[in-house]
Amino acid sequence: MSSALEEGLDLALDWEKVAKIGRDGHHVIPVVLQDADSLEVLFVGYANQDAFEATLERRSAVLYSTSRNEIWHKGATSGDTLSLVDVRVNCEQNSLLYLVRRDGGGACHTRDANGDTRPGCYYRSVVDAGHMSFV
Repeated sequence: MSSALEEGLDLALDWEKVAKIGRDGHHVIPVVLQDADSLEVLFVGYANQDAFEATLERRSAVLYSTSRNEIWHKGATSGDTLSLVDVRVNCEQNSLLYLVRRDGGGACHTRDANGDTRPGCYYRSVVDAGHMSFV
């Protein structure tokens, strides 16, 4: 990801993301990762069947990277793993909710102005159709 996309305040939503995933033949479903205590939504990822089964086995969030085409154990490199508290499935069984606890400092791969890992990926608020502000 580019620094401008992750750190900038110009709104540039990726309306093609889901279409790209389908075109690339990924067999995944969205996973919302939410802090089990505060109920803050940390981020949205994707899981294929192998990542889902690994999550249940490890009791820690394992996802599928649609950009790298690989399974990744969240926090394996950074230390910011997410312990699994509960898994919930939606009514249509086409998305998951992982209730988790942060084992490290944060959940997002980006860092704030102080260089600290952000606690979640929703750190900007939409001001209007073209701009955001930091929360």
